Amino acid sequence: MARGRELPELAPLIDHALLDPHRGRQAVINCCDEARHFGFAGVCLASRWLDVARERLPMGDPVRLISVVGFPFGAVPAAIKRAEAEAAAAAGADELDVVPDFGALADGDSTAVLDDLAAITELGLPVKVIVDIARLDPQALELLVEVSIDAGVRWLKSGSGFGPPVTPAQVERLRQLARGRAAIKASGGINDLEQAMALVQAGATRLGTSRGVALMQALRRPAAGRGQADGERRRDEATEAGLGLPDDRRDERS
Repeated sequence: MARGRELPELAPLIDHALLDPHRGRQAVINCCDEARHFGFAGVCLASRWLDVARERLPMGDPVRLISVVGFPFGAVPAAIKRAEAEAAAAAGADELDVVPDFGALADGDSTAVLDDLAAITELGLPVKVIVDIARLDPQALELLVEVSIDAGVRWLKSGSGFGPPVTPAQVERLRQLARGRAAIKASGGINDLEQAMALVQAGATRLGTSRGVALMQALRRPAAGRGQADGERRRDEATEAGLGLPDDRRDERS
């Protein structure tokens, strides 16, 4: 069972995400302030909000500014995806969480997948590829991992949040496929402390979640914090059942 003394060990692993398209400027500002207060690794935002976040987190701030690219499905032309990545870099992004060309992957066109990702990694920012592990068959997953690493991707991110919660077994599988060539970011449905710790134990070195604050409260006040996190999760599940928002709104959600 996690205890408050583990707070400094968990907080630096969290990418505090705000990817709900119905949230505005003040929510972005709050997200940045929370990340700085708790010492999270970064904030993960849509590229549309990077200028606001960079004002709140000036260059050199220890909280990293992470932009999603091609989110959530990656189903846009490569040139548009590259343009979004360039705009994110120009706005001050420190890292990019990129959705690959799943359509090309389904067709077995590894060259198109490689080119799509390489055009973004050549910008020089650390790139995480969102592999959507819950939806890929083993062969497609292995191909995507190899192509991503060949393209220069530094992280394998388990999912976009559209789908079931990430599991320790999925993190372990990504770790096995990476073979030390890329780090692992677990993302999607991370709602409670025990789950977060299990993902870290399985090999995740980043956790993408919008529940970072609740996790920190659970570390500081284990019983009360876990109850609050569970209550918030249940409320969001009820809301999202009607709105169809991504799971990473519950977990992180970058």
